[in-house]
Amino acid sequence: MKSEPKKIGMKKHRSVWTIDESKYLCESELKQLRKISNKNMRRRKFNKLRNWFMIELGLNAGLRVSEMASLKHKNLLLGEDRSSIKVLGKGNKKRAIWISSGFKKNCRRYIELKKEFGFSIDEDTHLLNNPNGYKITKRALQKAFKKLIEKAGLPSHYHIHCLRHTYTTFLLKASNHNYRFVQQQLGHASIKTTQTYAGVLESEGKKALEKIYS
Repeated sequence: MKSEPKKIGMKKHRSVWTIDESKYLCESELKQLRKISNKNMRRRKFNKLRNWFMIELGLNAGLRVSEMASLKHKNLLLGEDRSSIKVLGKGNKKRAIWISSGFKKNCRRYIELKKEFGFSIDEDTHLLNNPNGYKITKRALQKAFKKLIEKAGLPSHYHIHCLRHTYTTFLLKASNHNYRFVQQQLGHASIKTTQTYAGVLESEGKKALEKIYS
């Protein structure tokens, strides 16, 4: 008995993930968000302080919201010869993120102020917590970000993940398009994911054409 011929189905094409200018903050939007965040931080309320640090953490380390919520004090390496954050990312993959000297100072500042509010800074406690001292949820961070976006008068389509996109875009430009370094910072499994930001950089290049001889 002859076996039936195998049915050859159509290959499913994966949708290609892309990034455009609507997914990251431009320089003026970035300044406006930081202006509101810094202003709120000085109001001597812990939530305002935590939300300020949440913004700076996203902009200076490019963390996913799940990574932010899971961070503990022991994950910050802020010794004299250390400037990095240990992260457990997607697929339980560990990575170390290098941070700038300026952000290192902000990390120390946040920890000192958090202690003044009476919260524990023991190494096994979470870096970002709610007013009761417990680990903050991803949803709470997302809502806090949305409130800051609204106060800053920025478009409502921005979500907290735009901080990661903003970090990536600005780091690529600052590193002269060093995709390998940026891939390591972000924890992308494939450099192809990092290279999806090339389109954004190309659009920046097109803008530069208008100023080439001005």
